[in-house]
Parts: sequence; structure tokens; C-alpha cells
Amino acid sequence: MTHPLQDIVFIRGLTIETTIGIHDWEKRIRRPVILDLELASDCARGAATDRIADALDYDAVTRRLTQFVSESRFELVETLAERCAAILRDEFAVPWVRLTLNKPGAVGAGVDVGVVIERGRRDA
Repeated sequence: MTHPLQDIVFIRGLTIETTIGIHDWEKRIRRPVILDLELASDCARGAATDRIADALDYDAVTRRLTQFVSESRFELVETLAERCAAILRDEFAVPWVRLTLNKPGAVGAGVDVGVVIERGRRDA
């Protein structure tokens, strides 16, 4: 009998420079976005073997997202968030992800905006 995944691997404050925005001036500059991730994972499996091959490799996750986001050009934070979630689910077999994408200063100094999305099922 399988049990629902209750374990979460988290990555917070992943800051990546990218081109994102709807305004012409935004399309000509690079700016940071900040990702916070919660990823369903079976931590017991990796703990039992003490092998990275049996765990969710957060270093590989951060390298892949950094590569993707830094090379991307999107108008909407929603689109970027969806694409990042798809990478996590498809390439890393993550059954559930909660992704917060923050675009600091998007509507003025000291004001952060962004999205929080959840995709998949934690009880998969």
C-alpha cells in the first residue's frame, strides 16, 4: 500500500535575472525574479540510502530553473510560473509543486508583485 506524500523539499529565495514584462522598456532590460518552491518528495527513500540518486536533487533543480529563467523572455509572470512548474513536474517527476514567483519593484519602488501557483497532487 502506498501512502500519500507528506514530505516537502523547499527552495527559497532563488533569484534569477531575466527579461519579463508587458511594457516596451521592460522588454529591453533584465531584472530579477525570485522563486520560492515547495516540492512534494519522498524524503524517507533518500534518508534510508543516504544517496542523492534516491532524493530530489535541489542543486539540479536550481541549476535547471536558473538556466531556463535566465534564457527566457515572457510578458507575464503567470506564463513564467507555469513553465517553471511544468519543468519541475516533467523533468524531475515532482507530483506536486507550490511555486511563488515574485517580481520585485514591478509597480514601484518597494512594492513586490507576483503569483503563487500549485500544480499536481500531494497525495499522488
